Amino acid sequence: MQTKSIILAAGQGTRMRSKRPKVLHPIANKSLLEHVYDTAMQMQDAAVNIIYGHGGEQVLETLKHLDANWVEQKERLGTGHAVQQAIHLIEDEDIVIILYGDVPLLKAETINTIVSNVDENTLALLTVILDDPHGYGRIVRDGDKKVIKIVEQKDANEQELLITEGNTGILAARGDKLKKWLSQLSNNNAQNEYYLTDIIEMAVNEGVTVKTSHPESQDEVLGVNNREQLAYLERAYQNDQAAQLMTQGVTLADPARIDVRGKFTELGTDISVDINVIFEGENRIEDDVFIGANCVIKNAVIKQGAQILPNSIIEDAIVGAESRIGPYARLRPQAELADHVHIGNFVEIKKSTVASGSKINHLSYVGDAEVGSKVNIGAGTITCNYDGANKFKTIIGDGAFIGSDTQLVAPVSVGKNATIGAGSTITKDTPDDRLTLSRSKQLSVEGWQRPVKKEK
Repeated sequence: MQTKSIILAAGQGTRMRSKRPKVLHPIANKSLLEHVYDTAMQMQDAAVNIIYGHGGEQVLETLKHLDANWVEQKERLGTGHAVQQAIHLIEDEDIVIILYGDVPLLKAETINTIVSNVDENTLALLTVILDDPHGYGRIVRDGDKKVIKIVEQKDANEQELLITEGNTGILAARGDKLKKWLSQLSNNNAQNEYYLTDIIEMAVNEGVTVKTSHPESQDEVLGVNNREQLAYLERAYQNDQAAQLMTQGVTLADPARIDVRGKFTELGTDISVDINVIFEGENRIEDDVFIGANCVIKNAVIKQGAQILPNSIIEDAIVGAESRIGPYARLRPQAELADHVHIGNFVEIKKSTVASGSKINHLSYVGDAEVGSKVNIGAGTITCNYDGANKFKTIIGDGAFIGSDTQLVAPVSVGKNATIGAGSTITKDTPDDRLTLSRSKQLSVEGWQRPVKKEK
């Protein structure tokens, strides 16, 4: 027996007003459909079947990495018809749960509750109590509060429209029963569609109990049909991420102004995060880290006690313990900083290692370089690592002092404890413990007059 999900993802989403299929629109940099898929895969012995239709080629190309059975719904004749397309993938003893590719915030705990309610004589249904149930199918119960059917908005009478318990469309049943009920569906209704909800009344007529459960939050079962709803669920998702961070010991200056678009492989305690910080990809952040306002942290390792000052960008980089980065600094991929390193304003580091205690505090570019320990690199220094076709390496020895406005033309090595005079262009290796400089002779020209503008 397996727990099999059927994710309905064939809708066109015309209200999105987009060339992109609705299920590919993102929340936290991940498509709606991927959110649903990832949650479904958390179930025990999970197998996922995805029903696709509109924009199918684009959906398949974008999400071909997902371990799922892809089934095309060539005609869109309702939710029941969509589920019928995957019926050949269902075994009688399977537990099957129906999910929706545009309902991204459903939690694994909610799904597991639904699945646990299924047995040979029970169908499980997720319902929600709504202040305004307009647009939802209504859950109709008898005098004993037992579910007897679901009636769609367009088919409901005045009394049924007063019901505030809405159908989410999410249900689970045994494979054998689901297959039988699907084969009996009719499109005799206001929309001439095959409603999946009709199987509820079939189950009741067979004496099968319909057991309901509710999500923890209404946001879990909200779908996306337009840009406004997409934005709302983005904020709902981010609010949940912020709450989890604070539970784990992170101080957020304003929980409403943080975006988490990935996950944390490690998260220490007493981390402080200022406003408008964006986390992307997979990040590891150790204890006592401070991250200033407006930073972007992507696939980074930030070690204990490091300070990331405002408006800095760190991508695929490592920041050593007690280091200080920024403000307005950029660490590009393969930048690796040891402990107690200072990277200051408008400094860019790319594919370089910087050893302990070194400082690059102002307006410099260091690329394809090995910087030793306790090196001081002055303002306006650049490693000239690219000749237009190939990249070359710069090596700076321990204790070196690089004067301001220096160009280090790679491949080149600067010796240990060497000093490079300000304004130099270094094209050859320099020795240890020596001053090296390259400057043209300074002249003051007598009798020179500054040009003046000619009268017209």
